[in-house]
Amino acid sequence: MPHLDPAFPLRVRHRPDPLPAAPAVRVVDLFAGGGGLTQGVFEAAIENHMALDVRLAIDLEPLAVAVYARNFPDARAQATSVESVFDGDLGAPLTLMERRTETAVGEVDVLLGGPPCQGHSNLNNHTRRTDEKNALYLRMARAAEVLRPRLVLIENVPSVVRDRHDGESVVARADTHLRALGYATMQQVVSLAKLGVAQTRRRHVLIAVRDPGVNPAELIELATHAQPEHDLRWAIGDLVDTPETGILDRRPRPSATNLSRMQYMLDHDLYDLPNHQRPACHQRNHSYKSMYGRLRWEEPAQTITSGYGSIGQGRYMHPDQTRALTAREAARIQGFPDYFDFSPCSSRSALATMIGNAVPPHLTQAMISAFLHLDHISSATRLTAPKVQTA
Repeated sequence: MPHLDPAFPLRVRHRPDPLPAAPAVRVVDLFAGGGGLTQGVFEAAIENHMALDVRLAIDLEPLAVAVYARNFPDARAQATSVESVFDGDLGAPLTLMERRTETAVGEVDVLLGGPPCQGHSNLNNHTRRTDEKNALYLRMARAAEVLRPRLVLIENVPSVVRDRHDGESVVARADTHLRALGYATMQQVVSLAKLGVAQTRRRHVLIAVRDPGVNPAELIELATHAQPEHDLRWAIGDLVDTPETGILDRRPRPSATNLSRMQYMLDHDLYDLPNHQRPACHQRNHSYKSMYGRLRWEEPAQTITSGYGSIGQGRYMHPDQTRALTAREAARIQGFPDYFDFSPCSSRSALATMIGNAVPPHLTQAMISAFLHLDHISSATRLTAPKVQTA
């Protein structure tokens, strides 16, 4: 199976042209954000000599939809809530809105979604495990019930498996419902470093396949073993001397204190800030060793968040320079090629949120490439299998 590295290096500045008259991967992306999951499908489609046809993309945030539309101008992208479009209960007859959506969307190959994870995240102690947003996970199962795609991919934080809504596990309930609809399912926590992402991010994926020739467990196995692993130098090593010509390449300006801390680490060849250099509130029983840390060229970065521009938010100090990461560097570490257009984000804070909240495209690139590969084998087998003689 082809992989991303030779054909899609991150430094490509111009989006590849669509393939004329190629068969298309028909996609619906819910909770779509700026389009990280769809970008991965686009890359997988190009690798497999196919086009991308986004039948529907939904996100509640208008700015995210603007970024999505800039990158996928032919997509039917809507700034609305997923639950207003897929508004029926699991197992209930389709609502008027759902029937209209089913007709408008038509046939779907891939249904993608990353429901909001504020209620799932271990960083959110106040609402963790009980947030009403946990119920949004089940909207993915309802969308599958309405649209009947060939493949469903739901991604989230690893701790989502412990979250509940109305006393039930949202993941287990979605899994059970998808199986009742005729899908074969598989859940797994995936290290994105195994998928070619230059960071140590982990995500929970639920894969559901409505194709008897494609085993979801085999799909995940193929996806996680078909990609080269990459370090930080591979992702951003060429950006060290990039001029500050725009918001993407503007270097963060540290405070005098943080500048001194970073210089101390460079002078002493350290990657973790000594305790006596930390703020007083961090000097007693701090458990976040990576805070104020320096990145290593020969290792993946830590998980990118919207705080990548401040060393006080995590291990975001550049390996060789007294600064945190630029937006372009953070986007590269997330797996976005340079041609991905974030221009609707006019402020650094909006850009940081868009990049930090994104799902690395390599997740869907690897999974969809594996699916297309296995589906091709399955189709070829069906076409060449000898016919069974009946009496």
